[in-house]
Amino acid sequence: MSEALQSLLDLLDLERIEEDIYRGHSRSAVVPRVFGGQVAAQALVAAGRTVPEDRHAHSLHAYFLRPGDPGAPIVYNVDRLRDGRSFTTRRVVAVQHGKPIFGLSASFQTYEEGLDHQAPMPPAPDPATLPTGEERLRSYPHLPAETVERFVEARAAVDLRYVDDPPFGDFGTPREPHSQVWFRTNGKLSDDPLLHVVLATYVSDMTLLDSVLLAHGRGGWAVGDVVGASLDHAMWFHRPFRADEWLLYDQQSPSASGGRGLGQARIYTEDGRLAISVIQEGVVRVPREH
Repeated sequence: MSEALQSLLDLLDLERIEEDIYRGHSRSAVVPRVFGGQVAAQALVAAGRTVPEDRHAHSLHAYFLRPGDPGAPIVYNVDRLRDGRSFTTRRVVAVQHGKPIFGLSASFQTYEEGLDHQAPMPPAPDPATLPTGEERLRSYPHLPAETVERFVEARAAVDLRYVDDPPFGDFGTPREPHSQVWFRTNGKLSDDPLLHVVLATYVSDMTLLDSVLLAHGRGGWAVGDVVGASLDHAMWFHRPFRADEWLLYDQQSPSASGGRGLGQARIYTEDGRLAISVIQEGVVRVPREH
């Protein structure tokens, strides 16, 4: 296991300070606020620790309410909304400086047999044939060295490989609002199903709005031609998967308007099983000229 992955696992291992109350800390991010994927993952950890082990996360719905302060701890308060025969529902509110910064609802289910179908996996190249995220980042001479180092550090726990140039690599001309990345953790994980769901939640916030930027030829936060932040995030976990094995994140944007952009995606295992569906809306604004 890489040192960076162990550091991330330590970050997600929340401190229990009281019944249904947990405390977490933050790490450096690309932007000067708490990374949204981190707070979503930590909130899911808090929820999962109040649920029986035989019930696995099948969905989450979340709102980002305020920017998080990376220099302050985050307190996660869990409400036990429902414990049914098959489903368990939890609500989590993340608090900093006495104010909520994030709210999440998550549902967990015992395993059962049922109808089964899925959308087919789209074509994508073998991840082994693609440059690593770090190799691709360092190949763009227009990116400031400081920006590259921030990206490399923030993503060091994950092997994330773009199929095509990301928005910050090739911008200025609109492209199809479709983006693909392969990802897996930089090291093996335990068999705890919650841990794999949590790691996928963490990574899911890294690139989902890229397709919005591609549609308008914008490079994004890395080059400063847009400002933005996540507004809400939803995930459905359809089938078992491992976050330490290759997952294809197939992303597209059906709409942008009113200063907001919508990204939707499907995450497939390398052998073609649809594991996760994701939708996120974010603020995407063009900076005003002074």
